[in-house]
Amino acid sequence: MLRREGPVLQLRVNGVFVMDTAETGSEIELARAALRLVDRADAVMVGGLGLGFTSHEVLADTRVQRLVVVEIEESLIEWLRDGTVPHGPSYLADERLTVTNADIRVAVAETPPETFDLVLLDIDNGPGYLVYDENQAVYEQAFLEEVREVIVPGGALVVWSAAESTTLQQDMAAVFGSCEAIPHPVKLQTRDERYWLYLSRVPVS
Repeated sequence: MLRREGPVLQLRVNGVFVMDTAETGSEIELARAALRLVDRADAVMVGGLGLGFTSHEVLADTRVQRLVVVEIEESLIEWLRDGTVPHGPSYLADERLTVTNADIRVAVAETPPETFDLVLLDIDNGPGYLVYDENQAVYEQAFLEEVREVIVPGGALVVWSAAESTTLQQDMAAVFGSCEAIPHPVKLQTRDERYWLYLSRVPVS
């Protein structure tokens, strides 16, 4: 559901606040932090379209030749395409961008090994504040191992979370060998909060 409060658009999923157009810093930082990790960024996958800010920031990097965004909610894709989200059409106009309406787990399973230099996951609010319980699997080792397979050596995975999760950090470290937890301060109305980015790199053999 999209809700407008003055000039601000707010996205709610299953009755839960997900994001809005007032505070976009964490979506943008997700892209910037991830892109800083990799020497090459020819091909990038983003799990979760949201309101387009992460993808738009990825495409601002001139190294990026191909960006695949996987979004399970077809209505969200259409809202950006048809201008319900005013910046949507311009954000989706880049020829390097492909938006796929699919479950991220299916998309990753159908991706050949070593396809992407970088994978960003912004699927839910993180393992501690799930909008849909079934998304828990996205943060567990079995799926993280599948994600690792589609990333080239030297590439990276970055996962966004609304709250600190030592379990996610441990699981990513178990799969990739290490994981860095990066806090990102945000202002939500009058509250000072912290979002988290979890970063892991695929070792070079």
